[in-house]
Amino acid sequence: MKARQSPNRMDNHQKRNLTFLTIGLIFMLSGIEYAVILPTIWRYLQILEAPPYFLGLGLSAFSLSGLLTGPLFGLWSDRSKTTKSIILFSNLFEIAGNFMYFIGYSKWLLLCSRLVAGIGAGAGSSIFGFLTRSTRPEERAGIFAAIMACRQAGLLVGPAFNLFLRLCDFELGPFVVNKYTSPGIFMCLLWVLLQFVVMVMYWDVQPISSEGVAVMVEMKQEDGYEEEEAPLMGSDEEPVQTYRAVNSDELGTSASSRMQGLQSVGREFLREEVVVLLTAQFITLFNQTALETMVTPLTQRYFSFDELGNSLMYSLCGVEVILGFFFVRWLSKKVADRVVLAVGLVICCTACIWCLVFLCNPRGGYGWELSAFIIGVFLQLLGLPFVAVSQVSLFSKVTAEKTQGFSHGVRRSVGGLATILGPLWAGGLTNNLYIMLGMMLALLLMISVMTALSYERLTEPRAVQSAQSCDSGG
Repeated sequence: MKARQSPNRMDNHQKRNLTFLTIGLIFMLSGIEYAVILPTIWRYLQILEAPPYFLGLGLSAFSLSGLLTGPLFGLWSDRSKTTKSIILFSNLFEIAGNFMYFIGYSKWLLLCSRLVAGIGAGAGSSIFGFLTRSTRPEERAGIFAAIMACRQAGLLVGPAFNLFLRLCDFELGPFVVNKYTSPGIFMCLLWVLLQFVVMVMYWDVQPISSEGVAVMVEMKQEDGYEEEEAPLMGSDEEPVQTYRAVNSDELGTSASSRMQGLQSVGREFLREEVVVLLTAQFITLFNQTALETMVTPLTQRYFSFDELGNSLMYSLCGVEVILGFFFVRWLSKKVADRVVLAVGLVICCTACIWCLVFLCNPRGGYGWELSAFIIGVFLQLLGLPFVAVSQVSLFSKVTAEKTQGFSHGVRRSVGGLATILGPLWAGGLTNNLYIMLGMMLALLLMISVMTALSYERLTEPRAVQSAQSCDSGG
């Protein structure tokens, strides 16, 4: 009997690993797209005679459409319990948006291209919902860390593609391929290739709990005890869905049941621990994007960095963040998520205080100023993986499993709002670092106090924990 079951188990394990690998590729491509388009979009807009504010519009359009579509894709995955078709559908928007970017006849088409491509990014909520349903709580933080590291890897290798994309100078039918349009057609081809990868290597594998039930039922059926044991199994698990006629009374109460469902969702997002984690999501991305906006003007003003110097700096930052994610992946197996979150907030507060003291009014020679800048950026990036991974993992544990897609859609929408407001805040205050960094520190202190006051609630609900212990014991 064991010999017959092991191939099936191995197949399911392989499908799960290949699916996770495909998800990693999706996030890596999102990082590559950001890295190849960001360095060229400003000059591209200038060629199309766009005013300066179009740069902010173009960068914000991608986040805005993802912000709006994330909850919709998440709700779709919660209803259908599938993500493969959602990913294939959303990738069509990435393909279309990048092709529009490649055409680039006008500044408005370029703006619309980022808006369309951002719709495809909304499928990330469905992916995080799928990861929550198909992983065990104790391994979830590690898997989230690996997936986030894949995006950072894309940000790291993306500039390398620009080395050959900037050499493009030819015509493709009626279209001109140069260093400004080539990122669009390049990413369009990568997303097309990813479609085939998703079709071949992605499976909507069963959730961990459902898979375990299926294996146990199969074992008992092979032993010939399905008639006696099936009812006993049903008593410990969720009720089996059956199809039957619906009477008029049930139809009459369907509207009220929907209202109750909406009210329960509203209550869930107003719970103390959920508010804390959504606030952590907003502040983390707000400060990260504000830092990204601030760094380049600072290096130009104090250290006279050119494009090569900034590229080298961003590459080293990418290496640090990737190593940080893998360290958090290891650490999450040793300590609770809330401990990782607390450590990350302490590091982020320390980094912000350092920047306020040593960067706002730099003194000393070039060497000391550069050293103070490097230490400040290092500390800021060091705390990022701790906060990012822990709050996502905790959020997946304190929200209902049946609505994980929608919940992560809301979470990513909050993050999308932060990525829009962060650059707007920092962009206007690069010459007044006291106000900009002071605001960032105030936000960090606020979420630190909120985390301390809600520390006991930042854990997996006891009902879920006890149910898991019963399952493992059985």
